[in-house]
Amino acid sequence: MHAPRITALAALAAASALTMAGCAGGNAAPAADITDEPEYSGTLSILTKFGGEPLGPYFEDLAAEYEELHPDVTVELIQETDQSVKDKTKTLTASGALPDIYFTWTGNWAQNFIDGGLAADLSEVIAPGTEWGDTFGEASLSAFEVDGKYYGVPLYNNGKFMGYNTAIFDEVGIDVPNTFEELIESCGPIREAGYEPIAFGNKDGWPALHYLQQLFAYNVPSDILQADFSPETAELDHPGYLASLEQFKTLVDECTDTGTGTNGVLYTTAQEALAGGRAAMYYQEILEFDTVTAEGNALTPEQFGIFQLPVPEGAEGEPGAIEGSPEGYLINAKSPRAALAVDFMKFATTLESATTLSSPPYGQPSTIVGAVTPETSSVPVFDGITKVNEASEMVIWLDTVTVPEVADAWLAGGEALISGGSTPEEILESVRNASDSAR
Repeated sequence: MHAPRITALAALAAASALTMAGCAGGNAAPAADITDEPEYSGTLSILTKFGGEPLGPYFEDLAAEYEELHPDVTVELIQETDQSVKDKTKTLTASGALPDIYFTWTGNWAQNFIDGGLAADLSEVIAPGTEWGDTFGEASLSAFEVDGKYYGVPLYNNGKFMGYNTAIFDEVGIDVPNTFEELIESCGPIREAGYEPIAFGNKDGWPALHYLQQLFAYNVPSDILQADFSPETAELDHPGYLASLEQFKTLVDECTDTGTGTNGVLYTTAQEALAGGRAAMYYQEILEFDTVTAEGNALTPEQFGIFQLPVPEGAEGEPGAIEGSPEGYLINAKSPRAALAVDFMKFATTLESATTLSSPPYGQPSTIVGAVTPETSSVPVFDGITKVNEASEMVIWLDTVTVPEVADAWLAGGEALISGGSTPEEILESVRNASDSAR
C-alpha cells in the first residue's frame, strides 16, 4: 500500500553481491526458463504485502484455488504488512532465501533487484504485444520497464488523494478547496466545530514524504524534478523545494491536532480518526478507500469523498500531476520454479481475479483492463483510478524513486521539519549533501 521506509532496503544497494546466494529457498538448482511449460509439483513460495485484514484472505483464497487446480503444488505464503515487508525482504535477500515471487514497489526499490540479477526478465511473456501483456494497461507495465525489458507484474494501481467526510463539510458549511491556501483556511472552522481538520501520523516517516512529493510536483517544473531524483543530474536548487517544505509545515501546524508530536503517531491511527468520524480529512491512497468506509465504521461510503491535494497559488510545476504508481510482483531470476511462478501470476491476474481484487472489501484497483468499473468497485475507488488514468503525469513516491541515501535524507528532513528541529533551508542542504555523496 504505502511507499517504504528505504532504510530497510539499504543492504540491497549491494544486491549484485548477493546474486551468488540468491537462489529461492536456498536451492542451488539452476533457474528455470520462464517460457518453459510449468511443472505442477513442489512448493511455490510467495512474499506478499497483504498481511492482516481486510487484505489477507485475497492471496489465501488464490492459493487455495490454485492448489485445487494443481494438487501436487503447495503454495507457501509469507504475508507481511506495509512496514514488515521491508525488513522481511531485506532479510530474505541477504540470506539468499528470496521467494519465487515477491512484492515490489516501482522506482529505485525495484531497480536494486533488477541490477542485482534477482528479478527475472519477463519480456517474452508480459511485454506489450504479448497475449498476457495486452491484458494490462500499458502505463502500468511501463512502470517496471528498464532499458526496453519488462520485469514486474503490476497487480494494482495507486494514487494519493485527500479523503474527506462530506457530512462534516456540510455541517461546517465549507466547500472542497480549490487551492492549497483555501485548504489551510478551511481548517479553522472545522476545528471550531469540534473535529480534527486533517488526521496525520508520521511515525513511519513516509506519510510526510507523500505530502512533500505531491507539493514538489506542483512547485517544481517536471523536467527539473525528474533530473533531481538522480544524484548524477541533481541540483536541488529550484525555489519550489523550499516553498513546498514551508507549505507542508504550515499544514502540520494549522491543520493537524498532533502538530509537532505527529512523528509519534501511526498512520493507521490517523486513518482510524477519519473512519471513526473524528477527523474531517485524511490524505490517503486509493488502496485505503474501502478500508476507511468498511462495515462498522462511523464513516459510511455515502459520506466519503475525495479530492486531489489542491495546487498552491503561483506554483511553477505540473498542476495535473498525481503522486502514485502501480505496485506489483517480481519473479526471482534464480528460482528453478520460475515457469510455475509465471503460471501462478497469470492465474492471479485473470479478469475474474482482478475484478475480485478491485471490489470491496479489498478495493485494490487492478491494472487489468476492464476490472475496475462502477459495477465492480466502490464509487471512490472508481473515481480515484479514473483520476489517476487522466492525470497529466504520475510522480513516484519520493522514498522509492531516488537512491537510499537521498531517501534517508528526505525522511530525516520530514521528521525534523515537523518537530521544528530543522529549518527548510537546513533540510534542503542536507538532502543536497546526501545527493552529492551518492554520485
